[in-house]
This record gives sequence, C-alpha cells and structure tokens, in this order.
Amino acid sequence: MDKRNYAFGKTNFILLAVGMAIVILGFVLMSGTGSDEGVFSADIFSARRVKLAPAVCFIGFISVIYAIIRKPKD
Repeated sequence: MDKRNYAFGKTNFILLAVGMAIVILGFVLMSGTGSDEGVFSADIFSARRVKLAPAVCFIGFISVIYAIIRKPKD
C-alpha cells in the first residue's frame, strides 16, 4: 500500500482527540444554571466553575498544543 507522508502520525491524532475531549470536559464543568434578575444563585462562584473547570481546559489546550508540535516518528 502507498505510504503517504502526512504531517501528523496516528499518535498525534490520538493525542489531539484526547486533548479536545479534555477541553470539552472543562467547558461542560463550567456550564450550569446562572442567575437572573429575580433570583441570585451562589452556584456561579462554586470551586468547580471557578477553579477546576479552567484548570481542566488549560490542561486540555496544553495537550492539544503538544499533539500539534510533537514530531511523528518515521
């Protein structure tokens, strides 16, 4: 079979998919109900939404950058 010279290898695509899944998980952790004019919800300031979710997104973005920069083995 003809072996093409792609910029990404199989491992790069797997790492990219895992990184994107981590980013999506971070955004899901950030979601939830909000406050409106009549009712204040203190859940907006929960540790999950303010600390954990941005850290998970940051780790996901770093892993995506690593997957892009990683040089595939020939």
